[in-house]
Amino acid sequence: MVSDSASVRNQAASVLGGMGLSVMEADAGHEVTSLIATRKPSLVVLDMQIGNMGGVAVCMDLRLEESAGRLGHVPVLMLCDRRADVFLARRSGAEGWVIKPLDPIRLRRAVSALLNALTYHDPSYGPVPAAAGAGAQ
Repeated sequence: MVSDSASVRNQAASVLGGMGLSVMEADAGHEVTSLIATRKPSLVVLDMQIGNMGGVAVCMDLRLEESAGRLGHVPVLMLCDRRADVFLARRSGAEGWVIKPLDPIRLRRAVSALLNALTYHDPSYGPVPAAAGAGAQ
């Protein structure tokens, strides 16, 4: 779990710990690559807002290191601040995202999906689909 906010780290750690998962915490983005190289986690949870190197930059760095063969693949769950950040999470190569405020149910669903090699795209605050068809003029 990577965030410079202690409250976000505590929320995520309580959910992950409740799932029986071991949690490593970091508060700086530049620490992530070396942590992954030495510890080889099953999942990386990145807060969009990390002071010195945001979640998008960290995720892109991980994907570049992976494509160069220096790191194995690790799924990434991005914690987005607002719906508009989903575009950035998708473009950075994250397999899943959850939009804050966090709640345990969505976070558990997202983590379970990613640990099972699936994706999780948080539907919260999504646009309401507009009906188009025969009656529209």
